[in-house]
Amino acid sequence: MKLLGLIGGTSWHSTIEYYRLINEYSAQYLDVSQNPNLLIYSQNIQLMREQDIPRINKAYLEIAHKLESAGAEAIVICANTPHMVYNYVQPKISIPILHIGEAIGREAASFSIQKLGLLANKPTSMGTFIPDYLQHKFGIETVLPKEDAITQSHQFISKELTQGIFSEQAKEFYLEQIQLLSEAGAEGVILGCTELPLLITQEESPIRLISTTQLHAQLAVDFIFGK
Repeated sequence: MKLLGLIGGTSWHSTIEYYRLINEYSAQYLDVSQNPNLLIYSQNIQLMREQDIPRINKAYLEIAHKLESAGAEAIVICANTPHMVYNYVQPKISIPILHIGEAIGREAASFSIQKLGLLANKPTSMGTFIPDYLQHKFGIETVLPKEDAITQSHQFISKELTQGIFSEQAKEFYLEQIQLLSEAGAEGVILGCTELPLLITQEESPIRLISTTQLHAQLAVDFIFGK
């Protein structure tokens, strides 16, 4: 088994989900009575909420160095938005960061999907770190909701989902956005907030949902066991 480092805390609900899934998926390769070795660094979510990009980059680089020094052979960032640091941090460390876009792209490609909608908070929706990765690596186009819907999504994520609140109002909003993205030509929708798969299921959607949490966790497990 390879030793994997996890960077969590944004939110701790998301980190728990990653930890649970990585351990569950490891049963593909381990006896169910065993679990993989993991290094976890959980930080205060307030860092991400302040959106001071130079400070965020510096903090994630420091954490990455700590995990690398502790023996981690790769790093998984246990959330979507912090992948904004990828282009800054990856060239400065000698172990790979397993990009969430890789997990998304592989899944979409397996269904021959060429256009994906994206539901996320404002930094993820307006950032380029997922759309650019998908376009350059897989040739997949990303479609966004309207600006007011991105703002509303950000509110639901920051004020509810990352605090463990999963309301019917939020569910109705996201199901409506999925329908609108489908009408705009999306063949699938990226649930670009780690807590969104806890709110919406595939059975409730008219098109395929790309659950970044589960796919990223599987990518992590594949790395641990060299698959």
